[in-house]
Amino acid sequence: MEEWNQTTTGFFLLGLFPPNKTGLLLFLLVVLIFLIAFLGNSTMILLIWMDHYLHTPMYILLSQLSLMDLMYIFSIVPKMAVNYLSGDNFISLVACGFQSFCFLVIAGGEGLLLSSMAYDRYVAICRPLHYPILMNKRMCLLMIGGSWISSSINSIFHTVYAFCMPYCKSRIINHFFCDIPAMLPLVCMDTWAYEYTVLISTNIFLFVPVIGIMSSYGRVLYAIHHMHSFQGRKKAFTTCSTHLTVVTFYSAPFLYTYLRPPSLRSPEEDKNLAVFYTILTPMLNPIIYSLRNKEVLGALQRVFGRSLCKKE
Repeated sequence: MEEWNQTTTGFFLLGLFPPNKTGLLLFLLVVLIFLIAFLGNSTMILLIWMDHYLHTPMYILLSQLSLMDLMYIFSIVPKMAVNYLSGDNFISLVACGFQSFCFLVIAGGEGLLLSSMAYDRYVAICRPLHYPILMNKRMCLLMIGGSWISSSINSIFHTVYAFCMPYCKSRIINHFFCDIPAMLPLVCMDTWAYEYTVLISTNIFLFVPVIGIMSSYGRVLYAIHHMHSFQGRKKAFTTCSTHLTVVTFYSAPFLYTYLRPPSLRSPEEDKNLAVFYTILTPMLNPIIYSLRNKEVLGALQRVFGRSLCKKE
């Protein structure tokens, strides 16, 4: 089977929307979601940076989650929009590799970061007297650094491995971004070994953290049930339920996509599921964390209140 020179060409992305009125309507909806996600996550980062009341491990970790969500949408949506509007679905090899790398960094890093946020809530609720020691600034930075560094190493391995494999003359990727599993059908060799590494990475960076999150929140809910203060129970339960909502919305479609055997996967289903964790979740995260959090709403009033007073 004929192979092509990977150093001089690229791929073609089939995209997400059909070239008709329905596709245009869906495209405009994604653009709106992109703008909401950009505004929400940027505001969250700025708010946490400007308001000293939010300079705590919980909100520092949340600011990193917003940063990862920004990287998610900016690495995928602009290129998808350009391809749709221009009618040219070509993506260069360098751009495809960069997109794959960014996606894998955020996919792995966000799973670890969500587990760090769960650990922070576990210590705050179950071991409040030890919280200043167990969740000090150094530990917070280690969690953030560990999430970024480990996911970056994993991403480099997968990206280099995938783009060193020989590809056949077909260069059409049935996806709206360069998702490596969607590229494997184009490879001119047996990919079982690489698919096994994908399974291992998914378990390490997502499945194991999700199991850890669920088990820790089992103990957290037990501790909440035995709290004497009604307001304390209400605040703790709201925080935990908010985090679990984000974890479920992000992890469920991701795990369903990547833990299934390749023989049971459908390209169209994979694309639809990818919308959840690459486009919808980055929009919903800041909304969920702000609307159900009095501290964030209070910070909004303080920061924007000071800004309005200065203008007057």
